[in-house]
Amino acid sequence: MIDLYAHLNEPVIIETIDVLRTKRGEFVRTRSTDGATGLMRANKRLLLMLPLLKELVIPFFVGKDARNLPELVEQIYVYRNNYKYTGLILWNSVSHVELSILDLLGQIAGKPVHALLGSVLRTEIPVYISSLTRETTPEEEVEWLAQRLRESGAQAVKLKIGGRMSNNADAMPGRTERLIPLARRTFGDDITIYVDANSSYDATTAIEVGRMLEDHGVAFFEEPCPFDDYEATQQVADALTMPVAGGEQESSLPRFRSMIRNRGVDVVQPDILYNGGLIRCLQVAQWAAEVNMPCTPHSPNSDSNAAYMLHFAAVVENSGPYQEYHGTPRPTPSWYAPPLDVRHGVVSVPQGAGLGISYDPSIFENGEKV
Repeated sequence: MIDLYAHLNEPVIIETIDVLRTKRGEFVRTRSTDGATGLMRANKRLLLMLPLLKELVIPFFVGKDARNLPELVEQIYVYRNNYKYTGLILWNSVSHVELSILDLLGQIAGKPVHALLGSVLRTEIPVYISSLTRETTPEEEVEWLAQRLRESGAQAVKLKIGGRMSNNADAMPGRTERLIPLARRTFGDDITIYVDANSSYDATTAIEVGRMLEDHGVAFFEEPCPFDDYEATQQVADALTMPVAGGEQESSLPRFRSMIRNRGVDVVQPDILYNGGLIRCLQVAQWAAEVNMPCTPHSPNSDSNAAYMLHFAAVVENSGPYQEYHGTPRPTPSWYAPPLDVRHGVVSVPQGAGLGISYDPSIFENGEKV
């Protein structure tokens, strides 16, 4: 159970919550009545949800004691009939407010967010390098990932297969059947390989593809069937010995609970932003732990937004052997710190107060509220 009162003796009353447009994207900023500030960087979907965020989410939190955050995240569902908007549009909006409030609370308490949420189990997080493209040939994809493995020291990768919501079509003819054997030959048996189909197949085809993946030692098969076809996904999970993963598009806690208890997947993957924030994702992880299931968030980030996953993995016992990290090489950032780079296959959890990310003040110059 999360007890924020144990870390903060005095009330923290929320005075304002604003969305800021800056040189580096959008941020959500929460200020308390005593002048403290919490800040989180938004994902690319938030701007499309601004009316709901500003009219049905932010007003609920303003004036409340931020130490009551777990209950507030639960109560927002019925505020002004928000349940009628349930899904990513609601919970992605809530997550941004929740994370900015957690940063606020951590700043006041002088503690990192993960220390507010539970017992700290690890300060370095092993990651897998996640490719985000199907536009490459098998040879191009394997060469690129092999280079990233060498540079990062990572011991695991994830490849894109199929065609993304493609009704069994591959991104290019024969790509998947060539990619997987080539990856295994190139990377060797010591590298963990995951694959993500992004809802490419019906159950029958997914099982056929899954058999080929099993022959090459693939460690999990993510989203084999359309993400909301739970029956088809469970058919695949029941048929294969290889673990089936899913859940990144889900934002219903009852459906997560059912998915876990009925073994509709073998690895559950909530997205921290899509699913309403850290508190709700920790609930999913707890249910998964009860049935010895890994809970490994969907997190294809390599910038400051990776901090959300890192704080989660720091306190979740069943977080799985590797966490997702986007593999695109990039220069050391000058606009935020710490850089959150992969070194020797791990990323260090930010240890500063709040989310632990500090931003160059210049990116907020000429910024505006939206």
